[in-house]
Amino acid sequence: MREYCITTDSNSDLPLEYIEKYNTTIIPQYYSFGDIVYGDELNMSPTEFYERMKSGELPQSQANNPAVIEEKFRAILDQNMDIIHIAFSSALSGSYNNVCMVSRELLLEYPDAKIEIIDSLNVSLGESLMVIHANILKELGTSYEKTVDTINDFKKHINVQFTVDDLFHLQRGGRISKATAVVGSALSLKPMLYVDKLGGLSTDGTIRGRKRSLRNLVERMKATLTPDTDYTIPVGIVHGNCPEEAQEVANMINAETKFTNIIINDISPSIGVHAGPGAIGILYYGQEKQDAKQ
Repeated sequence: MREYCITTDSNSDLPLEYIEKYNTTIIPQYYSFGDIVYGDELNMSPTEFYERMKSGELPQSQANNPAVIEEKFRAILDQNMDIIHIAFSSALSGSYNNVCMVSRELLLEYPDAKIEIIDSLNVSLGESLMVIHANILKELGTSYEKTVDTINDFKKHINVQFTVDDLFHLQRGGRISKATAVVGSALSLKPMLYVDKLGGLSTDGTIRGRKRSLRNLVERMKATLTPDTDYTIPVGIVHGNCPEEAQEVANMINAETKFTNIIINDISPSIGVHAGPGAIGILYYGQEKQDAKQ
């Protein structure tokens, strides 16, 4: 039986310790300020990225590069290894389709190989939870096919509760109108968002005030836990350059749930383009994700 490896993209926000632990191949996602493109050899720290956004600069996001995908996948296939790639939600980016296209072409050249592209229908550390779980299965000797099947079921339960601090970044991305952004900002309204079962970003009302919105994230999380929730699975907390508030959310989760392993990480710039400074999300194993609310 051929060995296989788990790969993902930089939008997974997979922490460095797990990249090193599992020797994970990461497909870069890109972002730009003006004519300068970042994301591969050229990068900036999340702190610098969000500070530039705060100063008024408006970055753009870009999909992955098929040539880079081919190079990274070919390096694995040349070692006679198969690939399970966990991709950023197809509902939010064309990157998933790029990976599928490259994989189809490579399989013509490597007919004995297997490349499975799993649409995570998720974002950020939601992808990472899938990567970590897949690697645990691999370490237990789980077959390629069984790992694929298990992760495709596992992903249905990875929930995201999310809020942003600045409505204008959502308005730039077309999620809300300019009038809503103006009025909401004046009233200090914070949108409550989630990733629906089709991998899209959906809104579920607003909360007035920053502190109350963070408390509401935890309450929404608790409401979507079930008697079957596996509390050994890590919880992810991501933030747009607001680590103290992310730790406050972690403290609430520690005090009010049975989860014990909490991973806190920055929201990668390629996602932060749309979320902006001050964004905070909780990503965790709970009930099956829901349809988008009408």
